[in-house]
Amino acid sequence: MPVEPLIVIAALGLVVWVLSAPLRHARAGRGEDRVAVERDALLAAKEAKYREIRELELDHRTGKLSDEDFRGQDRARRAEAIEILRALDELGADEDAPAAAGPPDPPVVVTAEGRIVDDGEPAAAPGPAQA
Repeated sequence: MPVEPLIVIAALGLVVWVLSAPLRHARAGRGEDRVAVERDALLAAKEAKYREIRELELDHRTGKLSDEDFRGQDRARRAEAIEILRALDELGADEDAPAAAGPPDPPVVVTAEGRIVDDGEPAAAPGPAQA
């Protein structure tokens, strides 16, 4: 039997082994990666839902939505946000976990009336009336 076919077969086997290394390593850590991917997806969904709530409040303040329409849509979006938060709690996600890619959103403030305020700026302190 000639030696060249054996060398070619051995070389092909080595190439396949080297090229399949990332796949073999991905299978080993798949359980932990799946949790991280799910956590990142839930964190992104949470931020998106908060953004939807803020936009809904803006539409209501600017008169685009009636009080009745706002209340119904607000309840639905907040219920969806609660479900996302519960899923994050079940997953064991903490606030220090890395969020989805992109810059962080400004802090969210909830007023005494239960409205979400998010303008990225601290509220201006009331000052003396100007004459």
